[in-house]
Amino acid sequence: MADVLDKTGARTDEAADVITGARERIDALDDRIIGLVQERMAVSKVIQEARIESGGRRVNLSREMEILAHFRDALGKPGTSLAMTLLELCRGRV
Repeated sequence: MADVLDKTGARTDEAADVITGARERIDALDDRIIGLVQERMAVSKVIQEARIESGGRRVNLSREMEILAHFRDALGKPGTSLAMTLLELCRGRV
């Protein structure tokens, strides 16, 4: 168990077990988040293409402001940074 204790930073077997289980859950959540971001990127591409084909601009700044506010309201100030990263992944740099 010493190897597990080294990997988790825990000082007891019980804590190491809790940490190991929780990390497995986080890894699974991260995989789901990555999948959702990839899906969001694909949907955003469809929106951008439709907007451009109709003569509009690639980016709709008022919509992006709504998204930033939504993330900020749900997650606080760090939510804004997360939303900015998502927007950049989905539409590229402006």
